[in-house]
Amino acid sequence: MPTPEPVPHPPNTPLARAERFVWLTARVLEQRLFAHHFLEGGADPVERALDAYRNEDGGYGHALEPDLRGPVSQPLHTAHALHVLDAVGRCGGTRVEHVCDYLTSVSTADGALPVILPAQRGYPTAPFVPVVDDPAGELLATGPVVGLLHRNNVWHAWLFRATDFCWQAVESLEHSHPYEIRAAVTFLDSVPDRPRAQAAADRLGRLVRDRRLAALDPDDLGAYPVAPDYAPGEHHFPHDYARTPRSLARAWFTDEEMSRSLDHLTAEQQEDGGWPVRWRQWAPAPALEARPMVTVDALRTLTAYGRAT
Repeated sequence: MPTPEPVPHPPNTPLARAERFVWLTARVLEQRLFAHHFLEGGADPVERALDAYRNEDGGYGHALEPDLRGPVSQPLHTAHALHVLDAVGRCGGTRVEHVCDYLTSVSTADGALPVILPAQRGYPTAPFVPVVDDPAGELLATGPVVGLLHRNNVWHAWLFRATDFCWQAVESLEHSHPYEIRAAVTFLDSVPDRPRAQAAADRLGRLVRDRRLAALDPDDLGAYPVAPDYAPGEHHFPHDYARTPRSLARAWFTDEEMSRSLDHLTAEQQEDGGWPVRWRQWAPAPALEARPMVTVDALRTLTAYGRAT
């Protein structure tokens, strides 16, 4: 069946400017994701583009996550693949069974996923993602994967151990950083035990506010410390935690705080139509490839809150 022609947006709107930016700079995968979300494009073209990153072991590589270059499968690439499949309603079936088999093969004894495996050594890698010989499993890598699989009602033997690991990690968090909190939110938003998830989310919300991990006033960013080893200005805002109004993290912020956060996100669109990469940039290609990803995510967040026009 032929792919339908995309329906262009009216000129000079934020979506139209973003569309031009995507066609100008994005990989095929992000072009097709943009078309799916905003131009009535189908899911099949997205899946076909994602196939280019898939390896025979069931994992994904080939710089799907731009900060890890090279062909080898890595948990971060595979988590990104699941994110894409979830976004187009295709996170299930035989493909995801193979993904879960791969995740089982690289997880630690307690079911957790390392952020990066030693096979990455020898390929260009962001300096803030260290490659070690015996990496520990982390909530940062495991939480988003387990959350997405639960959201799509995927069940696999590995999920039992991985879910137990995530519960223990989330409920013992005391000193954390924004990306780890975001990983925890993805897990809590979809894990089946909703009362337990609500209680854990309430505690994390207090931690985020007490430790000023969310910049609640974009006009006074100096009042909010950037986490150690983050790039200068790499703040996280309420919309980074609560990507949709349905997220448990939405309750962490007042309506006024969320409105300011979304105003700030809208204003971050740059002259070329794309959104900026706030994390540390270390090479031209990863930065170029990341901006369309960030742009699509920003538009999806604004759409979820009724802000994209």
